[in-house]
Amino acid sequence: MAAGKGTRMKSQLPKVLHLLAGRALLRHVVDTAAQLAARQVVVITGHGADQVEASLVSMAPSADEASVALPIQCVRQEPQLGTGHAVQQALPLLADDALVLVLSGDVPLTRADTLRQLIAASQASDTNNSKDSGRLALLTLDMADPTGYGRIVREGEAVQAIVEHKDATPEQRAQLREVYSGIMAVPARWLKIWLARLDNRNAQGEYYLTDIVKFAVADGVSVVAHKISAAVEVAGVNSPVQLAELERAFQQRTALELMEQGVRLADPARLDVRGQLNCAQDVSIDVNCVFEGRVRLGEGVKIGAHCVIANCVIEAGAVVHPFTHIDGEKLGVTVGEGALIGPFARLRPGAQLGAQVHIGNFVEVKNSTLARGAKANHLAYLGDATVGERVNYGAGSITANYDGANKHRTVIEADVHVGSNCVLIAPITLGAGGTVGGGSTVTKDTPPGALTVARGKQVTVANWTRPQKKPK
Repeated sequence: MAAGKGTRMKSQLPKVLHLLAGRALLRHVVDTAAQLAARQVVVITGHGADQVEASLVSMAPSADEASVALPIQCVRQEPQLGTGHAVQQALPLLADDALVLVLSGDVPLTRADTLRQLIAASQASDTNNSKDSGRLALLTLDMADPTGYGRIVREGEAVQAIVEHKDATPEQRAQLREVYSGIMAVPARWLKIWLARLDNRNAQGEYYLTDIVKFAVADGVSVVAHKISAAVEVAGVNSPVQLAELERAFQQRTALELMEQGVRLADPARLDVRGQLNCAQDVSIDVNCVFEGRVRLGEGVKIGAHCVIANCVIEAGAVVHPFTHIDGEKLGVTVGEGALIGPFARLRPGAQLGAQVHIGNFVEVKNSTLARGAKANHLAYLGDATVGERVNYGAGSITANYDGANKHRTVIEADVHVGSNCVLIAPITLGAGGTVGGGSTVTKDTPPGALTVARGKQVTVANWTRPQKKPK
């Protein structure tokens, strides 16, 4: 269900499209459904329907994700007349033999294992139902303050009804602490029958999905509650404050999972993972690092403080010093074994660094390949370049790769030494073992082993008098 307006978010963006850990709230829910091997996903839209439905196209996962083959269909709830009315809109798309799992698009942190247990509870044999066509299973939890939630009404252990907060008696509000989370599993065959009986004779004048509980009881279908203790799994987002709370909860969960795998985190409370972070053994991560997209860290990798790293592979033994920014976007970035990066370095899409490469402070690399042992230790730019083994690239040097219309490539062969403050105007090739003198602007290919100097001749004027300020 993703039709709500989300007034308290105070935003033009539909609530379910606000980001948590770099993904839309709705994307979290859809990805969880994919983990359950769902037959299909039906998204019920309403407020901001055009934006929500368009976002589902952009949410399409890459080919190696489990949800790639998951069909997603949308139906609209207009106007919004309650949760029961919302699910009614999806009925034409539900096969009679299906088991329906009802989820909320603004509840992002429900674990797939929790939902598997709920599904199992619904599929268990129903001794009260001679046709044995499944049970209605509700996900519930006890709350110290259940204000605003529907209360579970039991007779012994059997669930008899859900009473909404506004319709509950003072005694029910005071005594009942078990609440309905908004998540249920129900056979489609029964769901279609029960939804047809709904009415809106209640305090809110809405069609409550929770009313199907009393219909199930009346029809002799067992209603079971799968109770959990982790409230964060069923917590929804209704305000920026709640969104921030769930962001921290997600990051804490992720940090604990990483540490259980052996990752050393300097401070688990100061980590942000906004994508997929995979770590080998003996990885260490300092404080205030942000990981986005897909990142893989090899064995023994060390990440310094305040780094932003996205869409890259960092091989074993590499060290990324503080304040480094790496973002491979669609082309990706690779950092080879034992490489040293930063501090204050920037690796852009297409940077492919071999083993033992050094990229130092204030060095930017874009769409370039650096072979084993190449070094650019400070204040330099390498764009659209192919750099050979053991090249030493001097401070202040750049590849001039753009002529105002097209990009051109610079080739620097093995063992070349480029002095400080050089400009290499592409397309150009520097022959193996050559040297470029500092301050040179090189416009032509250079032969192997040669010294190339391309700069104005130095002139010295003896006894020169420096200009003086004129008196006022």
